[in-house]
Amino acid sequence: MTAPEARSELEAQFAQWRQHVERRAELHQSDADELEDHLRGSVDELMAVGLRADEAFLVAVKRMGSLNDLSREFAREHSERLWKQLVLTGGTDGPVAPTRARRDLYAVAICAAGAAVSVKVPELFGMRLDEDGRFYATNLGLFTLPWLAAFLAWRRQAGRALIGAMVALFALGAVAANAYPLAEDSQSVVLTSIHLPIALWLVVGLAYVADDLRSSRRRMDFIRFTGECFIYYVLIALGGGVLTAFMFGTFEAIGLSPEGFVSQWLLPCGAAAAVVVAGWLVEAKQSVVENIAPVLTRLFTPLFTAVLLAFLAALGRSANGINVEREALILFNLLLVVVLGLLLYSISARDPLAPPGLFDKLQFALVVSALVIDVLVLLEITGRITEYGTTPNKAAALGENVILLANLAWSAWLLLGFVRRRAPFAAIERWQTGYLPVYAAWAWVVVLVFPPVFAFL
Repeated sequence: MTAPEARSELEAQFAQWRQHVERRAELHQSDADELEDHLRGSVDELMAVGLRADEAFLVAVKRMGSLNDLSREFAREHSERLWKQLVLTGGTDGPVAPTRARRDLYAVAICAAGAAVSVKVPELFGMRLDEDGRFYATNLGLFTLPWLAAFLAWRRQAGRALIGAMVALFALGAVAANAYPLAEDSQSVVLTSIHLPIALWLVVGLAYVADDLRSSRRRMDFIRFTGECFIYYVLIALGGGVLTAFMFGTFEAIGLSPEGFVSQWLLPCGAAAAVVVAGWLVEAKQSVVENIAPVLTRLFTPLFTAVLLAFLAALGRSANGINVEREALILFNLLLVVVLGLLLYSISARDPLAPPGLFDKLQFALVVSALVIDVLVLLEITGRITEYGTTPNKAAALGENVILLANLAWSAWLLLGFVRRRAPFAAIERWQTGYLPVYAAWAWVVVLVFPPVFAFL
């Protein structure tokens, strides 16, 4: 290897290490710079005594110790900073100027209130949640996600061009959800209800990565944000369930029933506002749930791998094919999405410099199993379409499985290369983050193109 090539590879290793450092919320930019300077100095010293660049880097990293240990050390040394990060306001020594956290609190309160009000605005035009199910199902994402995007765009100080693009995409979603003459039992209603929130969530992603649209790292941060936002939303929902039960019990004890208030106001408005609040919590308190990602992935990856392998073994012994009716298609697609989610979340939580281990081999087995199931489902769908013709549901399932097939196939290839120590882990991360626009494009195709192509069936 020539000297320029060795230096280029060394800089790539520094970049991977820096990327991992910057994921620690308690470390500021200056802290990361200080750590990198220390690491570079150690590498230069080792190279001066005769070590190759890659050897010097590995030895220097080992000398610095575990990054988690370093993070905890910095947290202890800067305990006042960490404390301010984990609470809503600053010190208590009299009046102080509004901090960034306080401004964020005001902004999220406005956006959460906007989402809650948005759910009730259709009632001014005669729409009711218990009577106009189709309208609320297709417009679900439009009640909440524009407000979450607005909060993130404000926090990231997004430019006017990006804000204009997001407004246009949300407006396009509103047109797609309401302009087509869809009957209550139309398959396009279900497809729009599923795919439009996905398309709009990726518009939220534009607001999240507004500070660096082309960065693979920022896209991976958005993937992490998605998972942690879901976790916070579930926790908020559990707390809301306890609150609702308490309200029913206490009010019924005095002869009053809060059922109307709960069903018409608390649940719909609370569910909408909670989306914005969950996003804010991820932004404000990232380090609180950061360790949940590796725990969940390490718990469920072996379990899902065992289930998928057992399913394939049972399918091999059974004479029955895979049922590709609508409910079964939704189930299999959800299964593949969960597998993809486990892969994405494990990537976002993994140390890119760590060598491959048993868990990586389990992930490879999981992806390969999902890939085989995806191929079998595709064969069944293609056979049914050839024999009976296509429907919106089958066409959507066909396209989604083709998209997942491409992702899983190349992911399996990259994982195989990594497990065999022939490819860097960073290649897997770049592939997944670069594939996000494909999901967005397909979701918009289903929402905008499918209804007129299939005569609004």
